[in-house]
Amino acid sequence: MNTLTRILKHKIVVIIRGIDPDDFFNVAGALLEGGLSVIEITLNSRNALSVIKQASLQMGDQLLIGAGTVLDPASAEAAISAGAKFIISPSLNIDTIRTTKQMGAVSIPGAFTATEILSAYNSGADIIKVFPASVGANYFRDLRGPFPGIPMMPTGGVNLTNILEFKKAGAVAYGIGSALINTSQKMTKEYLLQVAEKAKQFAEAV
Repeated sequence: MNTLTRILKHKIVVIIRGIDPDDFFNVAGALLEGGLSVIEITLNSRNALSVIKQASLQMGDQLLIGAGTVLDPASAEAAISAGAKFIISPSLNIDTIRTTKQMGAVSIPGAFTATEILSAYNSGADIIKVFPASVGANYFRDLRGPFPGIPMMPTGGVNLTNILEFKKAGAVAYGIGSALINTSQKMTKEYLLQVAEKAKQFAEAV
């Protein structure tokens, strides 16, 4: 199963931002226990490239690892070289899309307006990250109207309360961050059990 097919199958992309590198594998284990296996490690996290590399080497058979908060082509190249299978950005940078595709990874750039979404898709993006999605599912539904064939992933503001509304609006996947895991929280056994349970709830919701 290739990377894009796997993302579209599992649908939940877990955003891990600012995690202590020593905690990553415990968190990954909790997410797997809950049924989630697609993980985005943001590049503004400490030692992000090292974590991506270690995770890809040690858990690449169980996890699909990508990089997030990728702002330019050089960062995309570094992340893919470290083992990232997909590249996610908060904004639209066409050169980053092109570099990502040239290196054989899945491109998921951020866009908000209709113009940005169409530009990203025409530039080769595989999925468009509609960000921020905190404006609500109605806005997402409005965007889907003129672009029914463009796969879109709401991110930023998606939670267990509203995820079904985004599903009804036509989302193909969902970027989930703080609604699932708070990386400033101490990663105790009890908290990891909570993460596993919440991961299960998200997996069941989609």
